[in-house]
Amino acid sequence: MMIHLLDDIPLDYISLEKGSLNKLAPYVMKAGYRHPLIVADRNTYEAAGRAVEAELGGLGCAVTLCLIQPDATGDCIADEKSLVELLLAVTPGTTDCLLAVGSGTIHDIVRFAASKTGIPFLSVPTAPSVDGFTSKCAPLMIRGVKQTVLAAAPKAIFADLDILTRAPQELVAAGFGDMLGKFTSLFDWKFSSLTADEPYNQRAAQITEAALQDCVMHADAIGRRTEEGIRVLMNALIESGVAMLLFGQSHPASGAEHHLSHYWEMSYLKRGRKALLHGAKVGVASAEISRLYHDAVDRAQYPGDEPEQLLCHGAQVREWLAAVPSAPEIRRLLELAGGPSSLDELGIEDELFAESLREAHKLRSRHTLLRALNEA
Repeated sequence: MMIHLLDDIPLDYISLEKGSLNKLAPYVMKAGYRHPLIVADRNTYEAAGRAVEAELGGLGCAVTLCLIQPDATGDCIADEKSLVELLLAVTPGTTDCLLAVGSGTIHDIVRFAASKTGIPFLSVPTAPSVDGFTSKCAPLMIRGVKQTVLAAAPKAIFADLDILTRAPQELVAAGFGDMLGKFTSLFDWKFSSLTADEPYNQRAAQITEAALQDCVMHADAIGRRTEEGIRVLMNALIESGVAMLLFGQSHPASGAEHHLSHYWEMSYLKRGRKALLHGAKVGVASAEISRLYHDAVDRAQYPGDEPEQLLCHGAQVREWLAAVPSAPEIRRLLELAGGPSSLDELGIEDELFAESLREAHKLRSRHTLLRALNEA
């Protein structure tokens, strides 16, 4: 296990190894939780929830279960319906622990409920698909609009390699795509700090950068789903969440590439289309943002006029952007992991993509280079 700076984060325990799930029940019993509520969907319940339920029940815990129901397209969404579904499953004064058994959506639902009820939650990832396991930021779909709210971080995380290595390849590739998005998010974070005095934390940036580079170095192993590759990927996803936890906001891991992803998600939801995996969208969006940024900074190709920020800080911006791989290189890495690497493969139409480039920066009050280009 390679988790860095464990003493610096408000988590009691992190286990990332084979057999980590076996450590959950002893932790629950030692912590004095006797009425845990397992939160899962149909797939994640079979992946790990059923085993957790049986073991805790065998130890005398009064375990209850909340299976989040899918929408009409078969997707579980972190929206008002799912949030209310979970809150109704909580027994006030009795439920003493929430167990998030799943990946990104389940965790976002649980962390919001935990923050509103004051009930602690434990994390049981079933796929290395997102970087939000240890984060206290919850991206939620509220009335069709993607909003990120401060919520609660888990008290502990039990990431079992025996379970994670069995996750579908598309989920593994999505986790890798989420990590590749850090190339552009880290750039945007520095850009916003320089040009708009947004808060910046060098330590959080270094944690994220190290996690990203570790993933890149093991891209082939991740694509082949070796135990080492999955361990490196899951470790990186946890550390990215740790960086957000230390900083208190999502800046280290979320820039213009996430804004595009959120915009596409909102569009798909409005049209009743089946959702795309978050990390798959982020990876492809990062390649497109890299192309746009390199065109603007290196080749003076702007959607409109040259932004004032580039006139004032061009040398520094060029230096930072040099660390962001080209779009073809990001696509090559995505292909290694076995996920979609282009808009066509992802299924994003030209019209939606063009619209998102113009409008997605308005979803957040972040001063990204995308925003600067659009407002010039």
